[in-house]
Amino acid sequence: MPYYESVFIARQDIPTTQVEALTTSFSEIITANGGKITKTEQWGLRNLAYRIRKNKKGHYVLLNIDAPSAAVMEMERNMRLHEDVLRFMTIKVEELEEAPSVMMRREERDGAERGERGPRGDRTDRGDRAPRAPRETAVEA
Repeated sequence: MPYYESVFIARQDIPTTQVEALTTSFSEIITANGGKITKTEQWGLRNLAYRIRKNKKGHYVLLNIDAPSAAVMEMERNMRLHEDVLRFMTIKVEELEEAPSVMMRREERDGAERGERGPRGDRTDRGDRAPRAPRETAVEA
């Protein structure tokens, strides 16, 4: 069977439990039509690049799917009809990634990098800016 990755964005004002319920309902549609969900990742509430239906944020969810195309089409039809889903995108991939997705790895990496930051070179120990040398101005006669 072909492999798919599907990401959908749910409205910001619904609770996380309702997002989980949405995810399970879409998973059940896939399994009922002869497919299976190999991995599910919830990326949490994230900022949107632009407003979608008056929402500035959205709950992001990734699904790795091993299913026939009819099952994926049925899931997308239900996503289109559901009022809590703002956007979705499903792409066909050659193989499914078993490791955490790039979004999950990025959060781990960001947390590690924040602790390694050192002092900035343009500030003194008090936090003030280092004094600048006065500029030389040319006076035309």
